[in-house]
Amino acid sequence: MPRATTVLRKCSEAIKDSALLKVLRSEINHELSSNQFENHQRGSLGDFTLDWDAPHSQDVVLRKKCESGEEVAVSALLGPKSLEGSGFPRDVVMKVCIKKPGLCSVLLFDCGVWSRSYRSSDFKISTAYYLPSSVSFDHSDYRGPLFSTLDPDLQVALKVYLEARGIGEDLMNFLLLHLHRKELQQYVNWLHKIEKMVSGGE
Repeated sequence: MPRATTVLRKCSEAIKDSALLKVLRSEINHELSSNQFENHQRGSLGDFTLDWDAPHSQDVVLRKKCESGEEVAVSALLGPKSLEGSGFPRDVVMKVCIKKPGLCSVLLFDCGVWSRSYRSSDFKISTAYYLPSSVSFDHSDYRGPLFSTLDPDLQVALKVYLEARGIGEDLMNFLLLHLHRKELQQYVNWLHKIEKMVSGGE
């Protein structure tokens, strides 16, 4: 009788595993065939180069060096759900660092990027920091006031300052589409790993 119980238990487990595999494979096929981002504007890197885009990581890093010697670095990853309710399902969290030649100090901007529609996007600065050094920073140092408390004209001027360095709509479109596609591929890879484990490599 114990042997019969063991056989029944194994049969039950096999049926449950088969049901899970069916759902996993259905989800994989759905994600691969949905083309859910095909209508979104592609955008472009402009003068930036893709410095970091590892398949396992959630973030990307872009860099550019201007003719003046000024260096601009952008790091971005997907943030919370979109607050705009149109375009992409999630917004992008972005940091922009600007370093002048011959100086150790860095300007750091924390920004949010969102899609206004399938064809356009925008960004908003949430904080603007002055860092005395890119390698040494004391968290107790004063970094500046809340960005929202700055004079509106100064807020606009700082955004224009970033736009003049290539932080504009075309780059925002690229980041939104690239990061969402990156996350989709990571999700599909994760599903494949679970499928392989459940199936025992069959």
